Amino acid sequence: MARKTRSRTRSRPTPDPAERARDSAQKIWLAGLGAFERAKTDGPRVFEALVEQGRNMGARAVGAADQALKAMREADYSGAGLQKLEKMVEARVSRSLERLGLVSREQADDLARQLGELNASLQAFARASLRPAGSAPRGRKRAAGRKAAAARPAARRAKGGARKARTKAKRRAS
Repeated sequence: MARKTRSRTRSRPTPDPAERARDSAQKIWLAGLGAFERAKTDGPRVFEALVEQGRNMGARAVGAADQALKAMREADYSGAGLQKLEKMVEARVSRSLERLGLVSREQADDLARQLGELNASLQAFARASLRPAGSAPRGRKRAAGRKAAAARPAARRAKGGARKARTKAKRRAS
């Protein structure tokens, strides 16, 4: 006889995506509140524990540096060995500073260079924006006027003498 087998999987209605997002947002909110409460109650104790761990780590680092220095003195390293040790120390210090989020010397120099370039371009922009619109620097305007005057016929120049005097007076006033 053939037996009917029941499906062991039950068909559950899939929750609405908006409902899932709302549930997820509420869980995140509650987790944030829980973290805030824990930080408020456990914060000072955790801070003191971290300070103590830092002291222990600092003491170990000083001990390790003393041992390395002692070993170096005993081994009587040459100048090349000292340079190698110096590079190793610099590499470790720079990695530690990167982990702490501090800027390296090269990055600081690069930022200073970029800041200088930005400052120079802003000053140039400020100088250009202070000039009245449509006006050229003084030297170019005068040279252009001389060229135009040389190109005019002599009779026309004589006629425009009064106008030229008025223009010069306006320039002096401004």
